[in-house]
Amino acid sequence: MAAGVIDIGSNSIKLLIGEKSGEDIMILEVLKNIVPIGRATFLKGHITQELINLTVTTLEKYRDILRQYQITQVFVIATTAVREAGNRNIFLDTIRRKTGLEIEVLGVGDIVYYIDAYISHKLKDIYPVHNKNLLIAEMGAGSLDVSFLKKGFSVMSMGLALGALRFRQLTGRIDGSRQERAEAIQEYIEGEFAYFQGSMPRTQIDDVFLIDENQEYLKAILAHTKVSTNFFKFSAEEVERVIIEIADKGSEEIAERYDLPVENADALFPYMVILKRFFEMAKSPHVYILETSLAEAVLANKVLGLDLSRRYNKSNQLLSIAHGICERYNVDLAHAKQVAQLSRALFDGLGETLGLEPSHQLYLLLASYLHDIGKFISNRAHHKHSEYIISTQNLFRLTDEEVKIIACIARYHRRGDPAKAHLLYSSLSEDKQILVQKLASLLRIANALDYSHRQKVQDLAIEFPATDEIAIEVKTKDNFLLERRDLQDKKELFERISGSRIKLVINEDF
Repeated sequence: MAAGVIDIGSNSIKLLIGEKSGEDIMILEVLKNIVPIGRATFLKGHITQELINLTVTTLEKYRDILRQYQITQVFVIATTAVREAGNRNIFLDTIRRKTGLEIEVLGVGDIVYYIDAYISHKLKDIYPVHNKNLLIAEMGAGSLDVSFLKKGFSVMSMGLALGALRFRQLTGRIDGSRQERAEAIQEYIEGEFAYFQGSMPRTQIDDVFLIDENQEYLKAILAHTKVSTNFFKFSAEEVERVIIEIADKGSEEIAERYDLPVENADALFPYMVILKRFFEMAKSPHVYILETSLAEAVLANKVLGLDLSRRYNKSNQLLSIAHGICERYNVDLAHAKQVAQLSRALFDGLGETLGLEPSHQLYLLLASYLHDIGKFISNRAHHKHSEYIISTQNLFRLTDEEVKIIACIARYHRRGDPAKAHLLYSSLSEDKQILVQKLASLLRIANALDYSHRQKVQDLAIEFPATDEIAIEVKTKDNFLLERRDLQDKKELFERISGSRIKLVINEDF
């Protein structure tokens, strides 16, 4: 099978055409046109009409080439520059109308999904990717997308405002000597990394993998070690040496010293500083660099149908991320797990009664894990803080709307009902609002059944003794007075939605 991938990046638009060749892919065509969308987005906050027109022209040319190859499988992706543009929806609609191409705007979680799968495939005979705790980063012109994987499972991911295009814009807007500008760049990078590192779980990092298609930087480090084709490792000493050599040099001197294009030379110093920061975060003596691209990773995924085992299962990855977020915000993890387990049992038993679809269970489970996260800010009105914190999270392969749904479910885990004055809830469509209410009604019951945070419920079953009555049988040998009392307050929303009364049955004989 042959396919094509068009990657709309911050500085260029690339076309990659390839086909399956054994257990790998064969690249048939590579094209690249400079279209600096990020230059407008990062400075003005929107994509200019001139750049929109240039994008349309470029995509029309690529579309003609794809037709010549008789390629019917075409995947168009966009990353940071389009994702951050204020007129993103207008841009996407214009491309759709004028070229017929649908663009998938990738979040950091999406990028990690493709990159991790491709790394695992490429290095399966070289490096045990899923037996390590890894930082995996993809370097683009407008963003450094970083993910922490614990034994193959995503724990967190974040996009840092670091990239060649952003560095050019930064240096063009600051005055001072070369040394002062170098110091300013280091401070800027350290500021981005400080926020990322502060969000990292307290787990030792074994190795760092950097995905980068810009081989000029690889050639610039003369003492690099090549592990295999397109796979390199660099030591901290090598990186420190280059930083010292170029810190006081201009672009022309760097370009001549390392045989680089002048337009790329000014990004070498910040690139080395980023590598240095990675060394400081990991115990490994090396940083590994895989010379490839996001477009190639997406192409391989589509053409090869990479074996996305349980590690890449969306639900498992998201629950792993939720677990990591709980640890970061000092959530009572035992309570969070218990509420999630009870929510799952309630969904299995009552989901059909509420007209819920199987895919909705994931929203409930994530909200169950994260409902108390707002206590990190304050116990008072913590449900509101939970909503805000969740709404700011970058959750693996979920849309902005899905994150809003989860945030709202978590907010309404207490007695207060949704209201039009609640901005996040009101921003959802009516069908999503009722979905929030249904799932929140289950979360309230699950939370009530662990009111004491002591995991008293050993098992839970649902019975339907009458047409208008639902019995929730819990197995417990503990004092259940607090849980029974809280359930009386928390069950009312479910009863209103379902039209059935909840009856609690306590089974102590097991």
